[in-house]
Amino acid sequence: MTDQVLILGGRGRVGSSVAQDIVTHTRSQIVITSRNLTAGEAVSAQLGDRVQFLEMDLADTTNLKNAIASSNLVIHCAGPFHHRDAEVLQLCIEQGVNYLDVSDHRSFTRKALAYRTSAENAGVTAIINTGIFPGISNSMVRQCAEQLDEPERIHLSYLVGGSGGAGITVMRTTFLGLQHPFEALIDGKWQEIKPYSDREVIQFPPPYGRAGVYWFDMPEAVTLPETFPVKTVITKFGSVPDFYNHLTWIAAHWFPKKLLQQPRAVEFLSRVSHLMTDVTNPFSGIGVAVRAEVTGRKAGQNAGYCATVLHNNAAIATGLGTGAIAQLLLAKELIKPGVWAVEQALPTDLFKQTLASRGLTIHQEQLE
Repeated sequence: MTDQVLILGGRGRVGSSVAQDIVTHTRSQIVITSRNLTAGEAVSAQLGDRVQFLEMDLADTTNLKNAIASSNLVIHCAGPFHHRDAEVLQLCIEQGVNYLDVSDHRSFTRKALAYRTSAENAGVTAIINTGIFPGISNSMVRQCAEQLDEPERIHLSYLVGGSGGAGITVMRTTFLGLQHPFEALIDGKWQEIKPYSDREVIQFPPPYGRAGVYWFDMPEAVTLPETFPVKTVITKFGSVPDFYNHLTWIAAHWFPKKLLQQPRAVEFLSRVSHLMTDVTNPFSGIGVAVRAEVTGRKAGQNAGYCATVLHNNAAIATGLGTGAIAQLLLAKELIKPGVWAVEQALPTDLFKQTLASRGLTIHQEQLE
């Protein structure tokens, strides 16, 4: 029988990129959902005959439950995830359906991880935080950490050109991430960090070169210390062109916190930012670069490894990361009941194999 894949939020640019990857690399039938009937049908038509559209509001639990029951795999792409609950995951566990998502916020990550035992008992493999970052980035860390006897410090840097080829939801995610300080593990202690602080200039591969990145709240700051015995995890993000970084810094440090916590203000800033990237995208591109550096001890000596990856479209790169794991789950090459972050579930050999089939290469080198 043909596998049935349900992609919640599949009309959006990230969700449709996930659908396109699954169409390309599997024989599955796919259902994408959205609240917008006209736009959803247009996207499904573009994706081909194996993709159908289902109008759905995630608040309609009855329809959601019925759609999940008809599926072999559910992929949750309906962000932002800052205020999402884990109902979709819970329904998948209840009905024995495997689950993926592209979540990117630690509050949702903690909610999802709380269902690990329930998923394990139900025989459901649920992998969260898939995509490019988090997602491919986590597996890059694993690839580097496996070269060391004792990994001690992880430094992740992300750089996105303009809008990254994604929709306005990504802009909302950025401004929501500026609302509150967050905790990061530094030298073995959890410390409070101000969002978009401590600018650092990082060397990325061409065409980006040296670019500024800033502290940003990411869920891998929580899952990586759970996975590896490290003392420090740093997650930093930056934009191209650089003036977007300065505007974001101003929003994070000069705007009143109460303003940033107003939904209307977040929506206004998101829409203005998206309009601005429409102007600059032709010059900056919409690509993504990820740099993962892991240092520690090997054979009793200090050692470190660095991995980098590039793609010319951040939204498509997210689709590749999630689609690759979907392919493995559908082929039953990856079976790990429970709820897991990517680096906890995906072996490095399968990670490299699936990315290579998509023409995406991870470049790794030993640090001097």
